[in-house]
This record gives sequence, structure tokens and C-alpha cells, in this order.
Amino acid sequence: MKLDLPKYYIGSIKFSLFSPEMIRKMSVAKITIPDTYDDDGYPIDGGLVDMRLGVVDPGLRCKTCGGREGECPGHFGHIELVRPVIHPIFAPYLYKTMKSVCPHCKSYIADKNVEVKKDENGRKVKVCPVCGKPIPEVKFTKPTSFEKDGKEMLPTEVREWVSGLSDETIRRLGFDPQYARPEWAILTVLPVPPVTTRPSIILESGERSEDDLTHKLVDILRINQKLESNLNAGAPQLIIEDLWNLLQYHVTTFFDNESPNIPPARHRSGRPLKTLTQRIKGKEGRFRYNLSGKRVNFSARTVVSPDPMISINEVGVPQRVAEILTVPVAVTQWNIDKVREWILADSYPRALYVIRNDGRRLRVTETTKEEIAKNIKIGWVVERQLIDGDITIFNRQPSLHRISMMGHKVRVMPGRTFRVNPAVTPPYNADFDGDEMNLHVPQNPEAQVEVEKIMRVDGQILSPRHGYAIILPLEDYVTGYYLWTKDGACFDKSMASNMLAIGGKYELPDSKDGCYDGKVLFSTFLPKGMNLRVKGKISEEVVIKDGQLVKGAIDKTSLEKILEYLFMYHGVDFTREFLDATTKIALYVITKVGFSVSVKDYELSKEAKDKIANIQDEMVREIENVIFQYKNGTLQRAPGMNERETLESTIIQITSKARKRLGEVVREALGEDNPSIVMAMIGARGSLLNAIQMAAAVGQQVVRNKRLKRGYRFRNMPFYEQKVISARERGYVFSAFMDGLKPDEFFHHSMGGRESLVNTAIRTARSGYMQRRLINALQDLLVSDDLSVRDSVGRIVQFIYGGDGRDPMFSRLEDVEQAQKKV
Repeated sequence: MKLDLPKYYIGSIKFSLFSPEMIRKMSVAKITIPDTYDDDGYPIDGGLVDMRLGVVDPGLRCKTCGGREGECPGHFGHIELVRPVIHPIFAPYLYKTMKSVCPHCKSYIADKNVEVKKDENGRKVKVCPVCGKPIPEVKFTKPTSFEKDGKEMLPTEVREWVSGLSDETIRRLGFDPQYARPEWAILTVLPVPPVTTRPSIILESGERSEDDLTHKLVDILRINQKLESNLNAGAPQLIIEDLWNLLQYHVTTFFDNESPNIPPARHRSGRPLKTLTQRIKGKEGRFRYNLSGKRVNFSARTVVSPDPMISINEVGVPQRVAEILTVPVAVTQWNIDKVREWILADSYPRALYVIRNDGRRLRVTETTKEEIAKNIKIGWVVERQLIDGDITIFNRQPSLHRISMMGHKVRVMPGRTFRVNPAVTPPYNADFDGDEMNLHVPQNPEAQVEVEKIMRVDGQILSPRHGYAIILPLEDYVTGYYLWTKDGACFDKSMASNMLAIGGKYELPDSKDGCYDGKVLFSTFLPKGMNLRVKGKISEEVVIKDGQLVKGAIDKTSLEKILEYLFMYHGVDFTREFLDATTKIALYVITKVGFSVSVKDYELSKEAKDKIANIQDEMVREIENVIFQYKNGTLQRAPGMNERETLESTIIQITSKARKRLGEVVREALGEDNPSIVMAMIGARGSLLNAIQMAAAVGQQVVRNKRLKRGYRFRNMPFYEQKVISARERGYVFSAFMDGLKPDEFFHHSMGGRESLVNTAIRTARSGYMQRRLINALQDLLVSDDLSVRDSVGRIVQFIYGGDGRDPMFSRLEDVEQAQKKV
């Protein structure tokens, strides 16, 4: 039978200050004893764990609601303070109120013209425009100190100033008089949080350890009692004020133990106490640590290592992990026999738990498995160990975009690391120098289907940011593809057969004199009817005609375009199969053909070295000429720059031009077949700049896009002449890494290098904070079925998603079509 329960919607939430009456009204007990448990381990009545405040110990019942541990939500108590204290969180509002209100007539004077008159001593004083009485000068020092005309105010004086305001005045101050009156920010009654908020723990030694909040409340109660006994005994005012200040300190640190200008309250060990504010705010506060993100079950974490032989869709899971993680399987008439096998199994894979229809959970052990297998019924749930083919979510932190979490299928493997296909590392920004990753096992069919259909790796081959391929072969793979498809690449029958077999193809194409052309072998994996013309990185262009690679060698650029084409026109499965097959072959080719870089590959001939010396000599002469013009006042100023800025800009242009010329010399001297040049040209790794710095010159060092100028007075190094601004003195490194840097060049190089390290650290912190702000602001937005973007209430933010309703993943379709039409 369906119950028609009334539906309630939250209309609004109002935050308010508690008045002393409200605190007493919601309190279930007045706390008077600064202690917790008696000698028998039983809560003391009137103590800080009074059973009226709730219970956390097994076997006890709450005296307010009758609930046991885990049932009782907890109830507030209260402490009657002997003297009022200022609430540290609301002290700034009290200060604003005092600046806006006359202490004599309680009038609102913030927007009135306050007159300034001289008193009998000739000092200037402000005068209330309503009652004409002088208004004292108030100063506020965080967290709770107020001064009136240079003399410290007591909380009673502050309360006197802000109490008795009319409702109209309070409204003008921006408060609602029904919910927040300024005098309520001066505490006369302190609410005591329920025991459930501050439970004690039993240590291994059997001793009970109290929560930080309870420690603080003990301090407050003790000082409160001491203050009361001193007041009753008629102690001197100085002692009363000292104790009063101490009570204020304990209340302040109870609310916020990181208040400015006061030392934090500490444990006996010296650890600062974690009080109310510290529980709520920051990375380890309630919101970010316990609500936005939580610890989870059914997850594993370990180091990742490469395995190019598994599919991009798979993740290699260590046997030990697979034996601990479980997947729930509902028992049906079709799988009941298989389930019995798992229950009766002595070794992996086996069932670890069984959940009956009544919700009871049974552990499968040697003694219980026979009976469980005999009694198993349809509708029960069996939790079995992880096996090949199970779908999981794989993640690397920091998760900066959607594809930092993707769906992988399990492949159980020996070893202790998660295995990943290297082609899948770019979206995770992972490498294999010790990175750890997380594996999550979805626990219900709906989640499993969502991961399978939406998050699977092969569905994310194109980036949702820019539409280019993001899951793609890199580095050694790219070199392998180039060696496989470059002009003249020829393989014998044995190697060609192996290559095709690795890729899952078994028909050899025609050969020329026993030589199998690499382009033809590569074309075996392309679909019929594929037409593409792409400007390559190393070839003039790469042309694919009707599924045949007819011109050019495959490099990084052409590989990206091929993947984009296949993904858009031939779908997810074909693209995955192409990637899985060809990446294995590319590695086989680079292994068999061989490819290595040595120091010798960066050695230049004497003629090349002479050319480099000449280029640098010319550069020095040009720079000296420009400096001469600057000193003579004949240097023509650039638009928007003064003479010195023009000089620096011109010198940087000269050094850039010299570096370009050095690049031409290096490329010509090393030759197009040089491995370092090949790697740079095909986009496998590095750039021509690396080769220039290794072989020719490290070049101009810059900090913030300017030549180096900071160091000693009018010079960078102590042994330079003052005010010399030529190339070497301002950070041009003439040496190459192959020859080694001179001491001053080494220092200049480290100055340039330091900037990038600092920038990286600052950029990471800034972008992380910016991302958190964006996520918090946009977390409720979603794209509706009508392609409008709406917030959690259903209000329209965008009439059509992105302004054009297009998925950025497919935004490059026109580019691919253009490349196709060119054929």
C-alpha cells in the first residue's frame, strides 16, 4: 500500500544569535561540576558528560530522550557565567555597533553629521547630534579588547553601550531585532554542546581520553567557579579582573583557538587544542573533510607501472588487491550454480560474504560454506572477489578535469602495482616515477552500467576541452611509428609476419623481392574508404587514400589526426582496436630496429663550431653597437618604451635572432638522420632548442622576460666590472652543455632555472584554489534534456549549453572533414 505522506519544502533558513533566555530554554541541564566520570566510570550528574546531555557509552540510556548510544542525537546544556564575556566571533559587529550608536541616548548616528567640539581641557571631542553629549573614542583590538578614550573597557561596559537599542535602530544597523540583538553577543550563559559532539575515547592503556572541547569546558568551569568564590570572598578588584580576563581567554579559545593576539590553548603535550572554529573551517574541517569528500570502502591505492601489452581499457590489478576487494552479485536462477561454486571454492576467486533477504550478513568460512551453499536462495546477494572483466573507476589525484577518473576493466596480474597502458597516461597526467593511483569498485548494477557506458577509457579518446586526441601514443611509440612508416622502411617476411600477428592480422600483403613495405603493413590497420591529407611534422604531408598510406611517415601530428578521424567516423571500438594493435607493433619495431641517442650524437664538426663562434662574435658586436648608441643618446626609442627599455628589448631580439641562426647550423651539422633531431622533428620528445643548448650554446637567461640584472651593486657577480651591461655580464651563456659551463655562466643558468621552479609552485597553488572556487560556484549547474543549463532550483543560466549546444569533444569535426576533402 502506498502512503500519501505530506511533502514539506524548506522555505528559508535563518541564522540567529541565541538570547540568554533561548540558551536556558533549549538546555536540558545546568552544568556546575568541572569533571566527567566518577571512580566507577559512571557519568557525574551536573558534570560535563551528564546523561541528560546524551550518551556515548554502550549500555547507558539518555535521561532526556531515553535513547541508547547511536540513537540519542544529544542535547545541549548550559553554564551560567558569573561575569559576562564577549563572544569572539561577533566582537567586530559589536565594534561597528558602538561606532554607529550614541552610548547616552542610544540614537543611530552613523549617517548624521557628528559635530566636533572642544572640551574644558581644549581637546577635540565628537558630540552626539541628538542628545548633545560627548561620544567617547572607541578602539577595538582582536579578538575581544575594547578601549574607551584609551582606557580598557570591561564586557559590562560594552554591554551597557549596546543594550537598550530600539528595534528601528537595530534594523538600521542591519540586524533583525527578533533574532539578533547586539547585547546577545556578550555572553552571560554559555551553551554546552552535547556529549555526542565531543565523545571521549578509551586508550589502549584503558584510560579515558576526553575531547578537546571537553578540556576547554573544564577550564571555563574551573575559572568560573574560582571567579565566583573570589567575588563572594570580597577579593581585590585587580584579582577579579585578572580572573575575568582568564575566563574571557578560555571562552575565546573555546570558540576559536587561532584567534589573533592571544596564545593558543594547548594540551599537556604542547599540541594546540582543536576547538569549534577549527572543526568547521579549512581543509580538514567538517565541510571539506567530512562532507565534500569522505573516506570510502571498496577502494585500493598503490603505485602505477607501465604495461603496453594490456588494452587501453584495462587496468592490471595485483592478485592481493583482487582477493580483498569484492563485488556484490545478486543470486538469480541463471547464476545460482556459479554462485555455489564461488561459495564452495577453497582458493581465488571465491565468495567472501553472503547477504540474506532479511539483511543479515554471513561470512563464508571453511566451517560455514557448506551450509550457506546448501541454503542459498534466489534474491540473496553474494560478495565475491574481484575477477577479470569487472568494471572499476581508476583515478589519479589531483583530479583536475573529468578524465582524471575513467572506467577500466580489471585484469588480475601478479606483482604489487597497478598496470596501465602508457597511451592512457596523458589524461591522468601520470608517469611511472612513483605515482600512486586509486581504484574504486562500483557496488551496484546501475553504477557499473554508468561506468561502462559513460566513463570507459575508449570513449574519452578525444578531450572534452578542445576536441584533440588526448589518449594517444607518445615518445617511444611515436618513434616506433616513424621507423615503421618512414620512406624506405622495409621488413623481411619473418618480421612482417610477427608485426601483423601482434596486431591480430594474419594475411601478409604482397612483397617486393621479399621486402614488405612499412607503409603497406601500416595500411592493413586502416579502414577501407579512409581519405586524409595532413601536414606532417617531419614529412611535407601525410596522405591516406582509400585506407592506404601513400605518402609521408607517421609522426605525432598525423597520428593525432588519424585517431580523431577514426573516433568520429568509425566509432569507439574500432579506434580502441587500432590503438591497441598498432602501439604494440610500434614498440616491436623500435625494439627490433633499434633507436638510441648518445653523447656522440651532439658532437659538432670543427667547421660547425667555427660557424657558431662567428655567429656569437657577430651577436656581441651588434649588442656593443646598440649599447654604444644608448650611451651616446642616438638609440631610436621603440613606441611606448624609454631608452633603457628599448635597449633591453633590442638586445633580447638580437640574442633570439642569434639563437635561430645557431639552430640552423646545428640542424645542418647534425643532419636529418641524427636521433636527437629525429625525436624533435617527429614530436616524440624534446625540441631543436635542446639540441642547440647541448651542442652550440645555452643562450640568453631571462627572469620575468628580462635579462638578468639582480645580484651585487651595479653588477650580477662580484668579479664583474660595475655598470657593464654587455652580453656575458647580463646572463648570456656562450658555452654549450657538451663543453660545460663556466662558473659565472652556471650561476646565471641557475638564476633562470629558479624562476620556472618558483612559477610552477605558485601556479599550482593558485590554480588549485581557483578551481575549488569555480567548482563550489558551479557545482549545482546541469545540462537539461532541452540543452538549457539550469541551477538546482531550475533557473535558466544558459538557454543553450555553451551558446551553441555542441559537445567540445566533437568540435573539430569540420577540421577532419577539411583534411578528408583535400585528398
